[in-house]
Amino acid sequence: MRVRATAATAAMLLAALTACGDDGAKADAKAADSSKASTSKKVDCADEDISQADWMNHCSDEGADTSADGAGTEEQATGLKFGESYTWPDGLKVSVAEAKVFTDYDAELMESAEPGSTDFRVKLKLTNSGKSAVSLDDLSVIVEGATNGGEAESTAFENGAEPLDGRLAPGVSATKTDDSVLETKYGKKVVVTVQRSSEDSDLDFPEFAGSITG
Repeated sequence: MRVRATAATAAMLLAALTACGDDGAKADAKAADSSKASTSKKVDCADEDISQADWMNHCSDEGADTSADGAGTEEQATGLKFGESYTWPDGLKVSVAEAKVFTDYDAELMESAEPGSTDFRVKLKLTNSGKSAVSLDDLSVIVEGATNGGEAESTAFENGAEPLDGRLAPGVSATKTDDSVLETKYGKKVVVTVQRSSEDSDLDFPEFAGSITG
């Protein structure tokens, strides 16, 4: 009788330990899933209203995820749409906010519309998420018709212009403009390519597709 009682007691103890182990494994898995969800949170680093906590955790070089699934992976430079963004290896992030028909001409400068052409202004949103200041003079814009070809001619309108020049400090965002003229026969669907001069011959030039509004 004693032997049977001891064996039964041992069996009960083993079952209890096994249950505790299962509960611990489930708790660890839940914590890992929670951590993964927190790490994979998508944050728009170009958003001027982003909280300081989200900036430090997801946008700064110290807090950005550089794992295989994080910001350290190579970004897609083609097939982007207006509103989407691309970040160069040094942390300079760019997106095309809009392309809009320009009508606010400066009469004193003899600015005016030309028949058969669409004057428009592209707005670029730039954020320096790197550690060093970057020169915006290195940036330039090419706009091509996306329907049946055609390349826009670069121009410059005075009112409201924010040219691509000067330097952008780390952690700072800015909206810049670039003006162009496209023959109306090419329509209003366009592809905006943002070029950047650099000694790195492998540097990508992101392309953003969208429509000229207005």
